Amino acid sequence: MSDTPVTVLGLGDMGTALARALLKAGFRTTVWNRTAAKAEALVAEGALRAATVAEAVEASPLVVVCLLDHDSVRDTLAPVAKALTGKAVANLTSGTPRQAREMAAWAADQGADYLDGGIMAVPPMIATPAAFVLYSGDREVFEIHRAALDALARSEYLGEDAALASLYDIALLSGMYGMFTGILHAYALIRSQDIKAADFAPMLGRWLNGMSGAVAGYAEKIDSGDHARGVVSNLAMQSAGFGHLIEAAEEQGVSPELLAPLGPLMARRVADGHGHEDLSGLVELLHTRP
Repeated sequence: MSDTPVTVLGLGDMGTALARALLKAGFRTTVWNRTAAKAEALVAEGALRAATVAEAVEASPLVVVCLLDHDSVRDTLAPVAKALTGKAVANLTSGTPRQAREMAAWAADQGADYLDGGIMAVPPMIATPAAFVLYSGDREVFEIHRAALDALARSEYLGEDAALASLYDIALLSGMYGMFTGILHAYALIRSQDIKAADFAPMLGRWLNGMSGAVAGYAEKIDSGDHARGVVSNLAMQSAGFGHLIEAAEEQGVSPELLAPLGPLMARRVADGHGHEDLSGLVELLHTRP
């Protein structure tokens, strides 16, 4: 067993996976959940069940929190605020950068050290090489508890600003959902012609893999501010052709609503004199603050 006990608050699918990973790594693991029955399987595997949040917090110097949302975190921890003094709280609950900063300030007021985290995995991926968890906040606290955090997944420390893990998390998820919307639209088109999605999937996978170079290529253009460098398919051409995607979808009886918002942005950028540039230039239209 590890010398450092760890507490896990919240035993949904993800919280349970986190607690199980700690147990398998040899950490003395205390668990709590509002519905106590959810702890039974973990107790059978060696976890210690806390009857109350206060008991759970008292059991360990590191408290890992994985609840529904930040309101749930505050509602759970506020009644035991005094018990948090001297504890390290690793909040792996999804939220926004603003919520992360607010939670960090609240934890500091209670005398607790705080790390905010973003889990880049689904529960079955926890403790596998495919998973990683983003952390931001007090670096010393991160290093002190690195062994326990690494038991969950590969740890990526981003900086002292508690909001960074959430910002990176939301940015990564945004990229994921953008990809998913295109995939779903593609399958809807194929299905409109009674073609099985499974038959189309290998070709779609090859195409998306081939286009993955845009991740690094667009990053270089965005960082430099030069969207006209190394352009292969300029925005004016892409904007003109994009209308065919919408028209074809409507002809096939498929709603274009997943893709449609991109069209006006492309047309606007072209109208502003940037038709010779790459698609990466659309990022310049997305900032609502100076």
